[in-house]
Amino acid sequence: MTIRVGILGYGNLGKGVESAIGQNPDMKLAAVFTRRVPEKLQIRTKGVSVLPADELQRLQEEIDVLIICGGSATDLPEQTPKFASLFNVVDSFDTHAKIPEHFAAVDAAAQKGGKVSIISCGWDPGMFSLNRLYANVILPQGHDYTFWGRGVSQGHSDAIRRIPGVKDARQYTIPVPEAVEAVRSGLNPELSTRQKHTRECFVVACEGADLAAIEREIKTMPNYFADYDTTVHFISEEELARDHKGLPHGGSVIRTGETGMDGEHKHVIEYRLALDSNPEFTGAVLAAYARAAFRMNQEGIKGCKTVFDIAPAYLSAKNGAELRKQLL
Repeated sequence: MTIRVGILGYGNLGKGVESAIGQNPDMKLAAVFTRRVPEKLQIRTKGVSVLPADELQRLQEEIDVLIICGGSATDLPEQTPKFASLFNVVDSFDTHAKIPEHFAAVDAAAQKGGKVSIISCGWDPGMFSLNRLYANVILPQGHDYTFWGRGVSQGHSDAIRRIPGVKDARQYTIPVPEAVEAVRSGLNPELSTRQKHTRECFVVACEGADLAAIEREIKTMPNYFADYDTTVHFISEEELARDHKGLPHGGSVIRTGETGMDGEHKHVIEYRLALDSNPEFTGAVLAAYARAAFRMNQEGIKGCKTVFDIAPAYLSAKNGAELRKQLL
């Protein structure tokens, strides 16, 4: 059976989901929904309608799963609960501290509508979350470490662009090599925020802007840069377009632990991602969990779920016999 997937929001993530759907033969893109003017939006899948977001409600019978590709700050807290009672939905909500309240709101809507919602899918939260859980249950005596990067932080880049005198910017989060090596070697270091990551900024300034003032504002910005060693490079618009047009990211989840009656044996578990395109990889994860949401709802399951609740077999287009033969 082909799973009919709708996409709400067609930014970088929506495009990544569209690409992922094209690589999964058991899925097809049913429609793209946007808050922009639909006629001005060009998507890459031929023959698929682009519709106003307001038309979603009338298309309940034509969509098996809706993947919501908005931002975590303001879009997803409103959109996911709104549509969770009407569709099976999947989102990538990534504000870690607010996941419990988001889950509660979405669960209430999904339970009411008899649908399945899966929230916070991506790589962190998502794949990194799963690997933290697996490592914790295998090595209950141990320490967790998460390193992000080297990669572009879209939120931090946007924060720089909001500074007066800044025309454009990219910000890279970079793990401190010595910290990563200390963890991998099993030293179990206590690491401060500054000791784990550095930040590197590439900034295009407006003509005549005060470069020293811009650099000072970046380095002292609370919640973004003040707690990190930050390097600022001023470059031309052409250099930014040439050298920093991509959205790479990645990182590692590492757990160190011990086994044995006296803890005499030491172990390191590491899961690492090196992503050429953050939104395309996240879109691929969302597509896999869309399959799971559809299958679970077909079995009569309802309510909000996270990656912790989904059996891995639900994610695969292969059946149980194929999985046991090919991957087990």
